[in-house]
Amino acid sequence: MTESYSQNEVKETNPLLTEWNTPHQTPPFQEIKHEHFIPAIEATLKEAKEEVDTIINNTDPPTFQNTIVALEVSGEKLESVTSVLFNLNSAETDDEIQTIAREVSPKLSEFLNYITLNEKLFRKVKAVYAQKEKLNLTPEDIQLLEKKFLGFVRSGANLEGDAKKRYAEITTELSQLSLQFSENILAETNAYQLLVTDQTDLAGLPDSEREAAAHAAKSKEKEGWLFTLQGPGFVGFMKYADNRKLREEMYRAYTSRGFQKNDKNNVEIIRKTVNLKLEMAKLLGFINHAEYVLAERMAENPQRVNDFINQLHIASRPAAEKEFAEVGEFAKNLGLKDNLQRWDWSYYSEKLKNANYGFDEQQVKPYFQLEKVCEGVFDLANRLYGLTFKENKAIPVYHPDATAYEVNDQDGSFLSVLYLDFFPRDGKNGGAWMNDLRAESKVNGKDIRPIITIVCNFTKPTETKPSLLNFNEVTTFLHEFGHALHGMMARTVYPSQSGTNVYQDFVELPSQIMENWATQKEWLDLFAVHYETGEKIPAALVQKLIDAGNFQAGYASERQLSFGMNDMAWHSITEPVNGDIVEFEQNAIFSTEFFKPVDGSCLSSSFSHIFSGGYAAGYYGYKWAEVLDADAFSVFKKNGIFDTATTTSFRKNILEKGGTEHPMKLYVAFRGQEPSIEPLLERSGLKK
Repeated sequence: MTESYSQNEVKETNPLLTEWNTPHQTPPFQEIKHEHFIPAIEATLKEAKEEVDTIINNTDPPTFQNTIVALEVSGEKLESVTSVLFNLNSAETDDEIQTIAREVSPKLSEFLNYITLNEKLFRKVKAVYAQKEKLNLTPEDIQLLEKKFLGFVRSGANLEGDAKKRYAEITTELSQLSLQFSENILAETNAYQLLVTDQTDLAGLPDSEREAAAHAAKSKEKEGWLFTLQGPGFVGFMKYADNRKLREEMYRAYTSRGFQKNDKNNVEIIRKTVNLKLEMAKLLGFINHAEYVLAERMAENPQRVNDFINQLHIASRPAAEKEFAEVGEFAKNLGLKDNLQRWDWSYYSEKLKNANYGFDEQQVKPYFQLEKVCEGVFDLANRLYGLTFKENKAIPVYHPDATAYEVNDQDGSFLSVLYLDFFPRDGKNGGAWMNDLRAESKVNGKDIRPIITIVCNFTKPTETKPSLLNFNEVTTFLHEFGHALHGMMARTVYPSQSGTNVYQDFVELPSQIMENWATQKEWLDLFAVHYETGEKIPAALVQKLIDAGNFQAGYASERQLSFGMNDMAWHSITEPVNGDIVEFEQNAIFSTEFFKPVDGSCLSSSFSHIFSGGYAAGYYGYKWAEVLDADAFSVFKKNGIFDTATTTSFRKNILEKGGTEHPMKLYVAFRGQEPSIEPLLERSGLKK
């Protein structure tokens, strides 16, 4: 695929390498073609290597500025090109983009190893680190220096000979395995389609779900109703479809992704990944990969994580057992002849919730028209932090579904560019995420403002209805918007400390705390109106939302904890794993289970978070952050959900600071004390 280009030819004709003459220097997506990526990455890799070589070959004594800061800003153009590529590979990919990503990933790993395994460069970094007490550095400078030094050590700089060579080989192979895992899941998700042609098979499905399925079929030039494994359609079908046989088919298709006997099977990728991570950890002097990862987390070590998970497991299990029995009994009363199965859970749970609370999720959807929710989220950011959002159609977008906004701060100054991309499509990974195309920084006084993306998979509009969100989609939007605020409001000097560049078990605090506003009538009244009548969402319906919010909180907690247990098990191995992966994961999550295993189903084979999403030995962080967000929101509840002093403190101590200080220090600066588990147990109803 790679061709030879002269440097001048590449720079003159490649929009990835020319100066971006766009609003706020956003990527010129309309000009970027697939064939631009390889030559652009080759050119910027060469440039980045030259920048590193300049640091290495500098004959002046190593200083904080000529070594540490110089390293921090090296490869800036390479970063801008690769951020475009990998954002596209997640949000708007195709076979060619995936091929390009696979081709360049080893080269990027090799370049990273060229830096971190370079003995001469490490000596310079170590020399600066040795005199840190005498350099009159700011706290941010000290944090950067310590992170750079530790980054070298954790990346094999102290290794020698064959060990150093083997480390480089491992990191290169891991980058390839991660990409392949993700590609396999996307391919398997897109490959499955359930085309319903008999209207009786739609029994139980609300009109909105039927209409969305009809729209999906029409878009594929098919007759009938089309259901896929993409988020909105799959979740709705499992929750409402009366046809048990089709629910089972959908469930089996979803849970067998990456586990079928074809070329998209992820089993060997999982074994190779965890065994390589174990080998790498041992090379670096750690017992296992979890020990290696958690050395740079709030939790600090696997024992503390396992104790935390077990503490929540003990608190959740009695409620979960009661909830499981209730659903089983309820299903029998409705005529279920045999035992409750996994593909029955969402269906009967939804009916029980409706029976208990008079609440059906469909009741709230008319009040959550996507455009109005978006206005409400923007208004919330304005009330909390004074931010304003204005669409700018001159900013290029990578797909017609994406929308670009200019974000201004409370004083009117430009803060960030924000892209919103809401709907599922074949070229987009499942789920929802925030990312940045450019991080905020202020190195040497040059104020660089960030470019942030929020990518989701929400319910699409149809020919007769706008996009109406379910409550989970509303909280998902708030969650990702919280990450975006973390990125947009950063006020740090160095990009590696900016925004979401924090310990992974801290990064979910700014996102999860935003979900709390979803049940606050004071905020909902500002935007949640019926899309047809204009009526505000009734207080009684909001109360039902709140009451139903803790429905099956014990079971939901156990399910989430099972993911964390599975993750910790895979990354706590001390000897290579070569056995059956289903047996391995079942042993890991046995204490949280209620159902028998389903033949042909596997959790790990599509567990993208830990095998391709950077959450290895870190999935517990979602529950860890729930403790933080429940504890933190208790301050807002006490002082008022728009209280200026509280929002100012959260902004100054959490959102703006990024990774400039240890997260517990930042949290205590906001909260006045370390977090307690009690507010989470009380909020979820697990403790009265």
